[in-house]
Amino acid sequence: MKPFRPKTPGSGRPAPQSGRTQGTAQKGAVQSKSRIVDRFDAWIAHHSTTALESLLRLVSTPLQSLMTWLVVAIAVALPAALYVAIDNIQNMGYSWQESSQISVFLHKQVTDTQAQALAKTWSERGDVVDIIYISPTAALEEFKLASGMGQIVESLDENPLPGVLLVHPSLGDNAPAALAALEQALKSEPLVADVRLDMQWVKRLHQFMVLAQRAVMALASLLALGLLLVIGNTIRMAIENRREEILVVKLVGGTDAYVRRPFLYTGLWYGFGGGLLALILLAIGLSWLAVPIAQLADLYQSEFRLQGLGFIASLQLVLAAGLVGLLGAWLAVGRHLSRIQPR
Repeated sequence: MKPFRPKTPGSGRPAPQSGRTQGTAQKGAVQSKSRIVDRFDAWIAHHSTTALESLLRLVSTPLQSLMTWLVVAIAVALPAALYVAIDNIQNMGYSWQESSQISVFLHKQVTDTQAQALAKTWSERGDVVDIIYISPTAALEEFKLASGMGQIVESLDENPLPGVLLVHPSLGDNAPAALAALEQALKSEPLVADVRLDMQWVKRLHQFMVLAQRAVMALASLLALGLLLVIGNTIRMAIENRREEILVVKLVGGTDAYVRRPFLYTGLWYGFGGGLLALILLAIGLSWLAVPIAQLADLYQSEFRLQGLGFIASLQLVLAAGLVGLLGAWLAVGRHLSRIQPR
């Protein structure tokens, strides 16, 4: 009887080949690294999905969303309307300035040739639109027709009136400073005897525009602060309504950035929607006022027409409203989301 011997591995069968052994060892889990492009695509996909879901969530509650959009629209439309009003007044003031003129009186011994050469030289300046030369003879004829004292004027031995250059300035935002510089430049000419310019109304108009612009900036800042509070309070209530959902997401490993993202898009949609609604309100108000303002301008024989916001200004308004909404949501989420932590 043969003694019992336990079989050793490989006894009774051929030893496995090395190639098969290596192939069997390679059948385990393989660790892979995601590429940067894949991570970026996933980030973009999540952002687009979150933005769409946030918009659909707002649309699903139309009454509440419309009330918030109206608050944002009114707060945005008020400074925008004042800006449009100031811009139209400023354009009207520029037309007044361009229609104004500087009277440059020449010395009596200046000939017509010298006066016309001087006018040609000054017309090449960047702050001068046009120059009209009135000769002493033409000035005397105009005075005779305007005064009705033709016989007295004809009895004079010589023409007492000098030649005059009527200078039409081209002015920008710094109207008083530009006019003062132009006046000094005209006075420095040796052929000039005197320069007459009424600076008071220009200074008054300029100071009024500066004051109005600062008032609009102050009002816009106050309303922007109010928008931050309104949107922040709305986002805070949305966070409280979704408190349980936030806790579940954090329990399964969701980061603060992942949880924060939908609320940021909600604030952004509130701002964009309010900005678009503000443009609609502003367009309705301008169309309501355009006809009577045009009729009033026609009575004064003016071609002035009420101008609204252009495309670039309208786009800037909507973007500014969206950024204010995003900032308000960021402040609210950063303050209230850190208090919601799973235990």
